[in-house]
Amino acid sequence: MFLLHRKKNNTLIHDRSEFRSGLKKLLGFRPVNLRLYEMAFIHRSATYTLPDGVRINNERLEYLGDAIIDSIVSDYLFRLYPEATEGFLTKTRARIVNRETLNQLGLSMGLDRLIVSNLGPSDSPRNLYGNAVEALAGALFIDTGYERTRKFIIERVLKKHLNLNEVLAAETDYKSLILEYCQKNKQKLNFTFREKPSGSNGHPLFTVTLEINNEIISQGEGATKKEAEQDASMAALNKLGIRKK
Repeated sequence: MFLLHRKKNNTLIHDRSEFRSGLKKLLGFRPVNLRLYEMAFIHRSATYTLPDGVRINNERLEYLGDAIIDSIVSDYLFRLYPEATEGFLTKTRARIVNRETLNQLGLSMGLDRLIVSNLGPSDSPRNLYGNAVEALAGALFIDTGYERTRKFIIERVLKKHLNLNEVLAAETDYKSLILEYCQKNKQKLNFTFREKPSGSNGHPLFTVTLEINNEIISQGEGATKKEAEQDASMAALNKLGIRKK
């Protein structure tokens, strides 16, 4: 059984009943396996090792929750926008599950009051809250199953703490992100364009192939070259696993 160490008004507390109460308020129900949720809020900076050698932090739950949230958000958007194109749904999902949005959601949910970390005042808590959102989803999935996790994410996270109109209005420059990645890693980035005769609406449709170090990474489509570049860049970020960094 874990013994939690949290700071409250700069004073350490060791109160599992207080944690259980705060968690019940957050979730809307009493959790079954409290230990899972304790683990979900232990940042890797506060990792400790059990006598049997098992290292305790939220990274494994974060990995699981990442996939769970992607699935839930995909299904949510699919049902919410029945006439939307695949491109719109993909871009909207990417904006919801990106690291900046998840961090904001974590703060809005009050997860900063539950997270255990050894980060100092001068340390930047980069991705701290977004990681905790994912780890919480992972713990929920194990503890209660997919359906209850889906209901929590939609009703108590997305609908309560996310302004979808603001998300849709935000414009992410995926090309700049992939360019920054390539420059940082001293890799060569290249876009190759091809114009199709017309799209379904009779207008030209551009396709673009994105290559890194002469290796094809992704392809994109759009009504303009810029849109096609953005589409291919977003797909590359997804494939390289850096879209949430």
